[in-house]
Amino acid sequence: MRNIVILNGAGISAESGLGTFRDQDGLWTKYDLEEVATPQGFARNPTLVQGFYNARRANCRGASPNAAHTALARLETEHPGEILVVTQNIDDLHERAGSRAVWHMHGEILRALCAACGHRWDAPDEMAPDDPCPACGAASTRPDVVWFGEVPYLMEEICYRLTQADLFVSIGTSGNVYPAAGFVELARGAGAATLELNLEPSDTASAFAETRQGKASQLVPDWVAGLLARAD
Repeated sequence: MRNIVILNGAGISAESGLGTFRDQDGLWTKYDLEEVATPQGFARNPTLVQGFYNARRANCRGASPNAAHTALARLETEHPGEILVVTQNIDDLHERAGSRAVWHMHGEILRALCAACGHRWDAPDEMAPDDPCPACGAASTRPDVVWFGEVPYLMEEICYRLTQADLFVSIGTSGNVYPAAGFVELARGAGAATLELNLEPSDTASAFAETRQGKASQLVPDWVAGLLARAD
């Protein structure tokens, strides 16, 4: 199991106080996603969208990595092979826990993007629709996150790494958002072992060779400890 690709979703950060999206009390039960997470919503009411992400940015800055994030950072350091974390989350908790090989397929809440020229930079605590781009000066700044209807980042690179993986692990995902929900089939088709760690079975749980249920803060450290023990 030298090359491991790990996909994670909102379930890994939920225990750090960052809201999930699709649970009974998730973010989408409180907000209309068409208004706050689509290009069309941003065009209609950029003030509303910027305010939504300003609040989420503050929430992110106030959160701390939990035991699951720390365990994955330990795995990257101690595993003799290659570890890649592909996250659907837009927080920076993996990086703060010590992980370095982290790909944010849905962008990063702590980064800003100019819709006019494509320049990216570290986002301030508060963003407003008329903030000028530091590169081109256009008032076209937006959060550097992937909205519904937009193409996730690094898809070609992610798909290639999935075909090279010896093990694919999915942590804290719902399994109903594509293209990420199709990753298990791609990895399995290329010969990888597959494992799901989740609070409850995802919509794609049947595609995994092994599934384990429980809190990420317990499941992930236990799995990492066992994997590293077998590698010794």
